[in-house]
Amino acid sequence: MGVDNYFRRQACRKLACESLFPNPELDERVKVWEKVSGRKINYYVGDVKNYPFLLRVFKEFQPEVVIHYAEQPSAPYSMINRDTAAVTLVNNLISTLNVTYAVKEAELLDCHIIKLGTMGEYGTPNIDIEEGWLDIEYRGRKDRFLFPRQASSLYHTTKIHDTDLLWFYVRIWGLRVTDLMQGPVYGIFTQECQLDKALRPHFNYDEIFGTVLNRFIVQAVAGYPLTIYGKGNQKRGFINLLDTLQCVYFSAMKPANPGELRIFNQITEVFSINELAEKVQRLGNNLRYQVKIKYVKNPRVEKEDHYYNPKFTGLLELGLEPHLLSDGVIEDMLKEVYDLRKFIRKDAIFKGISWR
Repeated sequence: MGVDNYFRRQACRKLACESLFPNPELDERVKVWEKVSGRKINYYVGDVKNYPFLLRVFKEFQPEVVIHYAEQPSAPYSMINRDTAAVTLVNNLISTLNVTYAVKEAELLDCHIIKLGTMGEYGTPNIDIEEGWLDIEYRGRKDRFLFPRQASSLYHTTKIHDTDLLWFYVRIWGLRVTDLMQGPVYGIFTQECQLDKALRPHFNYDEIFGTVLNRFIVQAVAGYPLTIYGKGNQKRGFINLLDTLQCVYFSAMKPANPGELRIFNQITEVFSINELAEKVQRLGNNLRYQVKIKYVKNPRVEKEDHYYNPKFTGLLELGLEPHLLSDGVIEDMLKEVYDLRKFIRKDAIFKGISWR
């Protein structure tokens, strides 16, 4: 069962930063999927913030697993102005609150909630980033706490609140919850979209909804300099789109225990922004795209030189087989985007959204 209110599509249209290629809406995609796979997915078009609606969905469908993707997903969007900040705050916290209450009030306490978190919750601390939890010894006593969070945007701050909300309800209601701390995702291809192009995922390349590697790929093809914020030494954990689907699958197949908030760091590799740009430039130039790099004043408030060593073994132990960022992966993305180059809008790439 799928539930969608088309927020991202509407926001992209309003901000003139739509996906690289057009995608059918949910009703049409469901029909295409049934035709090529023989499997039917039911769906509702509605807002998860509307609690009576959501509770009705839970009571009718009786889910064993809920994959909670119903959040405003963009840090830059949350920083545009007061209104987008308010949308982010209300949407993300109320949607999470409603999911927890729907599980309880539909009498589905054994239902496993899988929530999409973000590595951005941790910030860039000067110590190793553990998987969600930290064991502390202080003045001769020991305890286990959620790893300290220090977000760099309002969006990431709401994700911290999500984690806290879920941990609260895990403790008092005994919920089963897995929180996936996801890094920036890159990629165009899934196994399903090879069956029909109408099943391709959204591929944003703009500053607001597009992740950095996807953005660099489009910039390289479009003859637009790869825009690096500040020094480009910022490090992040990245993951292939194929692996995000694996992570959700393995989490669902091997659920958290009742009364457990299980946290995984959903990344497979760590790169600096400079390292990504250099890879795209080298491979793009091999394809004769004449790729240039441009350093711009950092519109964000973030550390540009920092220690970064996140742990990410939990999902590997569940069975994740990573698709790492090889030259072949980048070349395939460059070639696919080149074939779609007529859809690129250069004016959508950079909006200049400032954190200050």
